[in-house]
Amino acid sequence: MVCCCDDMAHKHRFIAINSHIFIFFANSFDELLDLMSPTLQRQDTFMRESIAPVERLLITLRYLATGQSLVSLHYAFMIGKSTASNIIRETCCALWDILHDVVMKKPNKEEWMAIADVFAKTCNFPNCVGTLDGKHIRIIKPKGSGSVFFNYKKYFSFVLFAVSDANYCFTYIDIRSYGRSSDAAVFAHSEFGQMLQQDELDLPANTTLPGTADPMPFAFVGDEAFALGEHVMRPYSNRGLSVEKRVFNYRLTRARRVVECAFGILSNKWRILHCPLNLQLENAISVVKAVCVLHNFVRHRDGFRFQGLFLVHSMESTDLLASLGSRHGASVRDKFAAYFMSPEGELSWQLQAINNE
Repeated sequence: MVCCCDDMAHKHRFIAINSHIFIFFANSFDELLDLMSPTLQRQDTFMRESIAPVERLLITLRYLATGQSLVSLHYAFMIGKSTASNIIRETCCALWDILHDVVMKKPNKEEWMAIADVFAKTCNFPNCVGTLDGKHIRIIKPKGSGSVFFNYKKYFSFVLFAVSDANYCFTYIDIRSYGRSSDAAVFAHSEFGQMLQQDELDLPANTTLPGTADPMPFAFVGDEAFALGEHVMRPYSNRGLSVEKRVFNYRLTRARRVVECAFGILSNKWRILHCPLNLQLENAISVVKAVCVLHNFVRHRDGFRFQGLFLVHSMESTDLLASLGSRHGASVRDKFAAYFMSPEGELSWQLQAINNE
């Protein structure tokens, strides 16, 4: 349902609502409209008046929030289906271009430190600056694509790779990979993975944890799909684990689940992702980019009040992927595991938690 103003010409404030979930408060919508209006404004002609930016934005938000068909939007807003399609395509591109630098800019050292502080307080994992994971975005098979989009879950998709902070906001996304690609391969070929490999993320310098002497690096955490490295922590394999390693896996899982929760919030608020995207590939990518920046926009302003082109070469095995795993990474993981068992780093309930698994 969407609550709209009675007189669009007066630009009364309104709130877009997705079923029973508020997408925006009025003030947040007004802020978004102010940002988008210069780009969405069209010139009137002698033949007809242009569709106002407020209506263009509302049409797009309703489409993204409900996943309604163009036929439904045609009847709801009394516009042509092709007009609605063009409005959604143009507005999604504009949302990414305008909001990306506002809500998803590259963090600096101070911002990485702030992210790590929140992870330490809420997830009990120190020196964690983000969680890594990939989400398959279901699509209708593109014409002439063969099996490159067919994934191990037995449907067609492309991969949304994301890095999330502890507040369920995305600090980075990559949408360039075929559905058949693994999370590790997507990460290795992403701009983010290459910047991490080349030490271009401006991460803080290594720091000592309470009760320890050796400085520890700041790291991202992921599941078993990712290669172990100095700045990438993954769980120990589940075979003959000691108590110390089981505790590490438990503590890492507490942090890693943040990105999975972020994907859940994204999908349930922007329900266009609940069904296969029946769009041209380029437009489907624009839709996903738009909902990701809108997700951050809502989280930054309202959320805390509540609880292009594809890689055409093979991504299964590369030198970059292999280089991300290292002996130094294993040493860093062992130091984290030892710290989690020390008096300064242990949690009172962690042994009970792993015994109840």
